[in-house]
Amino acid sequence: MKLIIAIIQDEDASRLINELMTESYRVTKLATTGGFLRAGNTTLLVGVEDDKLDKAVSVIEKVCKSRKQIASTPAPISGTSGMYVPFPVEVTVGGATIFVLDVEQFKKI
Repeated sequence: MKLIIAIIQDEDASRLINELMTESYRVTKLATTGGFLRAGNTTLLVGVEDDKLDKAVSVIEKVCKSRKQIASTPAPISGTSGMYVPFPVEVTVGGATIFVLDVEQFKKI
């Protein structure tokens, strides 16, 4: 048995959970925060049998596509101290970070 830990963007979470549940995977959702933009993320825990691992990963890849987004980052104003103005920057968001761990023991109580 394997445990998939998938860190995804919040806006992909509902669709991915629905797709995984449609394929009969059980999913636990955790609200998390992090990354460059300090935006809300969702971490999913998915327990899968070894032979169903590739299918689960392909569902995650299908739903969680990378995309471009404009974000504001503060840039200092020349000649002033402590003054910042928002500066638009294009960043890539979305996709998924996936960890796959071996499960030594599983019990449902």
